[in-house]
Amino acid sequence: MTSTTQRAELQAQIWKIANDVRGSVDGWDFKHFVLGTLFYRFISENFTNHFNAGDKSINYAGLSDKIITDEIKVDAIKTKGYFIYPSQLFVNVVKTSNTNENLNTDLAAIFTAIESSANGYPSEHDIKGLFADFDTTSTRLGNTVDNKNKRLAAVLNGVAGLKLGDFEDNQIDLFGDAYEFLISNYAANAGKSGGEFFTPQSVSKLIAQLAMHKQTEVNKIYDPAAGSGSLLLQAKKHFDNHIIEEGFFGQEINHTTYNLARMNMFLHNINYDKFNIVLGDTLINPQLGDDKPFDAIVSNPPYSVKWIGAEDPTLINDDRFAPAGVLAPKSKADFAFVLHALSYLSGRGRAALVCFPGIFYRGGAEQKIRKYLVDSNFVETVISLPPNLFFGTSIAVNILVLSKHKTDYVTQFIDVSGADFFKKETNNNVLTDEHIEQIMNMFDKKEEVEYITKTFDNSVIEENDYNLSVSSYIEPKDTREKIDISVLNKEISTTVEKIDKLRTDIDKIVKDLN
Repeated sequence: MTSTTQRAELQAQIWKIANDVRGSVDGWDFKHFVLGTLFYRFISENFTNHFNAGDKSINYAGLSDKIITDEIKVDAIKTKGYFIYPSQLFVNVVKTSNTNENLNTDLAAIFTAIESSANGYPSEHDIKGLFADFDTTSTRLGNTVDNKNKRLAAVLNGVAGLKLGDFEDNQIDLFGDAYEFLISNYAANAGKSGGEFFTPQSVSKLIAQLAMHKQTEVNKIYDPAAGSGSLLLQAKKHFDNHIIEEGFFGQEINHTTYNLARMNMFLHNINYDKFNIVLGDTLINPQLGDDKPFDAIVSNPPYSVKWIGAEDPTLINDDRFAPAGVLAPKSKADFAFVLHALSYLSGRGRAALVCFPGIFYRGGAEQKIRKYLVDSNFVETVISLPPNLFFGTSIAVNILVLSKHKTDYVTQFIDVSGADFFKKETNNNVLTDEHIEQIMNMFDKKEEVEYITKTFDNSVIEENDYNLSVSSYIEPKDTREKIDISVLNKEISTTVEKIDKLRTDIDKIVKDLN
């Protein structure tokens, strides 16, 4: 099955499920039930495949719970990070979902049992709370048990009806595509809160390639504002044939997306011992400092959110912010995320960060931070992307590429905001693989392309008051029609002669009629 067919089938099935439960579950809440059910199906099938081990004579789903010994259970938890009894598997729960009067409470018990199975094991942190947003007893599903069960059964059977084969064999990012589709169809919330915007897969792909350009191996990959983990997973895709030695790391402040990120790791066959996603405020309570430095950092931090900033006088002495000598404004934390990422970056790696355009030209503390970045030669490239790439906002964002291993004191600017660098699909623009390849080629070669990319000595940026706005350095192509005045005057003269002749002819006709 091709990726286009898989994606179309996935979207059609999700829309059918939405129609089956419409009227009771808010669209934004509905996504938790769909994504949670997709995850439940995945870990059930993944766990079954682990037990069957490719032996067609073994059918774990058909076994009795009673034959599972403690030794078998412990071994599975140490390997997979969790345990699921045969009776708890998705496929077995779906079979009786339409007639099970206790479906909602049975599911709640199963989810609790799966999470609890990791208690006391190294995977406990990675499993705990994964189903927290899949509340099967919620009144959002209905006011009666019968209503709840009917809608849960509709979601379970809908997800069971997805004919996509093994998750491992899918040609698409199943979870990411489902999430993106749900977001795009429930635009009232549009994946944003407090300046946060879901990163479309095409943008994630570009960011991952920028961060890992020409690296054949990295120690580990980090996202300080991990969201649902889409950027980290694009890094995995880009590096399938390479080496990621210690895995995937991220911190996320929102509990719901924190759960989604951990689910997403499992859905992409990243075992619990190869990822570490933590919950908390990255700027105020960073939890992964002991794991730095990172060879690759990818992130789409929230745009212009408020933070405590100078109200906490200890922050100016923080290793992340102290070198710049100034803190990001309290009303705009953008550069706090930039400095955090820079602090966690290794001497050989790159960070590729989505940034709000205003931080590149505003004065005050932000100008001082830009001065620090440019004078220290950390800014490799600033890229201006097309507008309307993100769900819920038409902002034309920038990508800031940071590097600690530059040898030349120059900065590259790339302007791909024009129509030649995006394709319009439904309500949003997208970057195609061809567009990404073009951008990466320009990033790699650092050669001038008229109206699109140019590299400047850092002294030029200093003279320009450390303005890093792409439009200040790349002259846009003049697409206005060029007019030859002499030719235009001749055309006007000819037209006037024709008008005079026409008037004469009309006067003659009127005179003859009279």
